[in-house]
Amino acid sequence: MRAQNGTQPITVTDLTKIVQLGTASFSHNGKWVAFVTKSIVADDDKKNEYAYHTRVWLVPADGSEAPRPLTAEATNGSQPVWSANDDQIAFVRTVKSKSQIFLLSLKGGEPVQVTADKYGASSPQFSPDGKKILYSVGLSYTELLKDSVLNPNRGVPAWPVEKPGFKANLPQSKAKQNADGSLDEIRAFLAQDEADNKVKTFNKLNFEGEATTEPEFSFNHYFITDAKPGSKGMALTHGFQNYNGAVFTPDGKTIILSAGADSLTNPDRTRVTAIYSMPAAGGALTPLIKEAGMSLSNGEVSPDGRYLVYQAGKEMTISISQLLIYDFKDPAKRISIPVDRVITGTVWSADSKYLYFTAQSNGSAPVYKASVSNPKPVMLGTFDEGLGNLDVSKKQLVYVKTEVANPFELYVSDLNGKEEKRLTSFNADWIKDKKLSFPEKKYYTNSKGLKVEYWVMKPTNFDPNKKYPVMLQIHGGPTAMWGPGENTMWHEFQYFCAKGYGVVYANPRGSGGYGIDFTKANYQDWGDGPTEDVLAALDGALAEGWGDSKQTVATGGSYAGYLTGWLAGHTKRFAAISSQRGVYDLTTFFGEANAWTLVPVYFGGYPWEEHTRAVLAKESPFTYVNNITTPYLIIHGETDLRTGIVQGEMMYKALKVLNRPVEYVQHPGGTHELVRSGNVRQRIDQMLRIYEFFERYITH
Repeated sequence: MRAQNGTQPITVTDLTKIVQLGTASFSHNGKWVAFVTKSIVADDDKKNEYAYHTRVWLVPADGSEAPRPLTAEATNGSQPVWSANDDQIAFVRTVKSKSQIFLLSLKGGEPVQVTADKYGASSPQFSPDGKKILYSVGLSYTELLKDSVLNPNRGVPAWPVEKPGFKANLPQSKAKQNADGSLDEIRAFLAQDEADNKVKTFNKLNFEGEATTEPEFSFNHYFITDAKPGSKGMALTHGFQNYNGAVFTPDGKTIILSAGADSLTNPDRTRVTAIYSMPAAGGALTPLIKEAGMSLSNGEVSPDGRYLVYQAGKEMTISISQLLIYDFKDPAKRISIPVDRVITGTVWSADSKYLYFTAQSNGSAPVYKASVSNPKPVMLGTFDEGLGNLDVSKKQLVYVKTEVANPFELYVSDLNGKEEKRLTSFNADWIKDKKLSFPEKKYYTNSKGLKVEYWVMKPTNFDPNKKYPVMLQIHGGPTAMWGPGENTMWHEFQYFCAKGYGVVYANPRGSGGYGIDFTKANYQDWGDGPTEDVLAALDGALAEGWGDSKQTVATGGSYAGYLTGWLAGHTKRFAAISSQRGVYDLTTFFGEANAWTLVPVYFGGYPWEEHTRAVLAKESPFTYVNNITTPYLIIHGETDLRTGIVQGEMMYKALKVLNRPVEYVQHPGGTHELVRSGNVRQRIDQMLRIYEFFERYITH
């Protein structure tokens, strides 16, 4: 796949041609695969704007026919699941701004609506006999207070809502609203102001969302309904708890799910969860697996009903969750899968003898296979590709693959990852005319003795007789991981290579994909240590001789925005730097970001603690802002609450006061996810602004 016969360079607007694939699943007989695409299309209602459309498709597992759409592009179908006899698919579609579940007969006809839940319905699952559909609903604290089904006694949480001045949660009041009335009537009046969004009152600890502050708790509950149009769902879970991961046992009699381990503790104060079982017909939850201080999340039950796969992680620590198997025949037994990587998906073999899973590893996400009798995993595939949305039939694997030659396509293989066959050509059809740059993998051993992997991409139309500017690209996280199997940067890397830049990217200490010791290696060291690693990667590329050491630039977002800000204050070697949605002052970050827990986890305490205060100051790029003289472009989404907007504003304001060459760009309505799923024009704008800014200081 490395050979590319195309001659056309990747352009910035090629972003709109990329089709993402996901949610691949075999029919029960293994003959068909249902999957979902996400495309970017011109918005018919808004000039010069784009819209994202999702669509459900069907393709034979043997590749004998081209894929065919099951849903219309404009209706945004997603989350397809197969009925027991493979003659229907349930999927999700938005109706009046709420997701609802539809049924589509594969014998023909139009989709028919099953649910009309006022809170919406998602994550459908057929019962093993195909007669029922399990689904989830999400609702707010205020909605749950008033809901007679999920909160039949109109009660309040058993856990404290931490409203100061009250020793216990106030019962719901029947008082009428009256600003001039009694205290109860005033409270009712104030509650209505909150409901009408005239004011936000905060008692939650975790109150920042992605684009707006969220003073209310939200809850996920499960319902079950007949697999017939217009059926009324029955609530399976109730009360002021969050329930997740619900799956049927193969006999259809029981549902396994996870929820908080302590119903008396405010969910803001603990992330400890347990795994429970409950009758599929409704009834009480029974604790199945509890581990002190651990957050448990369940996967599927094996087809023979004997095993349950689950993960166990410790909150508020730098950690990697354990992958474990519970044996229903021997509840005291735990089978541990020895894998020191972040698991991204699990699925059982049809005979229940093997567990297949995908995991981030060495710049890729390969498939692994572990036997229940011998749990040491075997890797299927290579470190040159990323595989996801894995499913298994009796004879095949199906997955979505990312590789340098193509960001998304659907593939099948045999059960050992061999005899691979591509089933789709959504991106292959337009990429065949493009000329791509292929990364070369390199290694560096840092001062801690850790082996750091990095990749070097030469300009697309590389001429060995010329010198080129080199762009250092840095990933976020800090536990993210880049490599040939990572899809989010596919277009940006190729675009800058097409514009005549060499691109270098590394997985410095602290990155995911290399085990827990590597991940922990940046504890209380977000600056100097990772700087050593990323600059070593840049120096490795420059040592090849084709890069111009006087014309280097650096960019990155989120944690990488932090590290580019650190670079700006600690080296003069770059011609220009751009940081995106970065963190520059760790004390401020604690206060304004929904990722605030990174402060105590990585720096050992809180800003008011004397021993931590000095570490936060030492490790904050803003501390060194007066050292910055490199031309600097700062970019932030206007409604980013993961790394709050004050971060970018304070860095910009300081540099303006210092009269340094700085430019600040805000994207209105942009969140932290802007470059991955945000407004398409803004995504294009960001790449172009970085390119244009760097070109002010680069000569080709």
